[in-house]
Amino acid sequence: MTNASVASSNPGPVPGGPLTGVRVVELSRWLMVPAAAAILGDLGADVIKVEDRVRGDSLRGAMDAVVASLPFEVKRNFVFEYANHNKRGMTLDVGKPEGKAVLFRLLEKSDVFLHNYLEATAMELGLDYASVARCNPKIIYGRGSGWGPKGADSGKPAYEAAAIARSGWAFLAGESGMPPLHYATGFGDLLGGLNLALGVISALFVRERIALGQELDVSLLGSLIALEAVPATYTALHGADYGRRDRAKTQNPLLTYYQCGDGQWIFLSMLQPDKYWSRVCSAMGICDLEHDPRFENIESRRRHAGELLAILDEKFRSKPRAEWMRLFDREGLIYAPINRISETMADPQAEANGYIVNFHHPGLGQIKAVGSPYMFSKTPASLRRAAPEFGQHTEEILRETGYTWDDIAKLKDREVI
Repeated sequence: MTNASVASSNPGPVPGGPLTGVRVVELSRWLMVPAAAAILGDLGADVIKVEDRVRGDSLRGAMDAVVASLPFEVKRNFVFEYANHNKRGMTLDVGKPEGKAVLFRLLEKSDVFLHNYLEATAMELGLDYASVARCNPKIIYGRGSGWGPKGADSGKPAYEAAAIARSGWAFLAGESGMPPLHYATGFGDLLGGLNLALGVISALFVRERIALGQELDVSLLGSLIALEAVPATYTALHGADYGRRDRAKTQNPLLTYYQCGDGQWIFLSMLQPDKYWSRVCSAMGICDLEHDPRFENIESRRRHAGELLAILDEKFRSKPRAEWMRLFDREGLIYAPINRISETMADPQAEANGYIVNFHHPGLGQIKAVGSPYMFSKTPASLRRAAPEFGQHTEEILRETGYTWDDIAKLKDREVI
């Protein structure tokens, strides 16, 4: 192979992400499915968000309900901003024949259709898979559901909090005796969105190989159960619930959290404690304990874990977290600061990898934003657009789809767009 042929087979970076050229039409509300579409947008897809011409995405007007559940001030619809970045937005009344005709004209030239209607509602609107596939047999038809497409509860609606409760996650965090925990907003929905995006990409790969479109369902319940596969497998093998972790009963004091002298928290993460015990003693100035019979190996430390935990608790209170981090880095220990979100947003490691990015928002100016976790060497993912204003790109999208200005005026007059 010549140098020229090597160069041609290994081009440098190209504009857009790996899904450049893929068109996604999203007709959904709230968070899970919009988040899936946003992930596809991060990867370069052209995502068209279709909203009801009067009500829009329910999430646009739901901040009163969201704010009521949060113990802090909210000035801007932050959930909608994240879930709908990297999209163009249009309004459309798909309940009218003319509106559905516009949607199907879009779908004829699209690769992916995403929605989160209940199956009965999709059938009523004529947006079920069979109807859409007649319009475009190669389309990837993705639906986000609450409980999955089968079973007695398949037709019931769900929000993520209900799915978290039913999946078992509310009893996985915290300590024994504590009530079930309410997770931060978005945990279940973003997981479901990630899995739906993965499913869409897999289906696109199949279509590239054998020209086969297909229907895909990803649910909140299924996604949350899949994420707890390790404790669920324990339960399957042992016939008992996976226990919550009580810090006071820890078996490995080098795998737990401590509060430092400045009130900040740090987490030691030494899964192989014997490998690191000597270095922990050196970093913390407790070399006299290295060969203490109570602590010299993993088994003795397990038997005397409570004693060692108390010693380390007192020791950690003697220095601020930054000093402990400096000492731990010197010894090559595995640990992490327990950050608040504000600290994570300013973490230089997160910024260096593009997990947190600087973004010019058209309404807010320069802000920090969540980037993509995917780092492609030649087709980089990127944050390109803020969430669209209501109906911002309606005319632009219709013109691209072949509608004339006269057609658009008539659609407006008939309250279709």
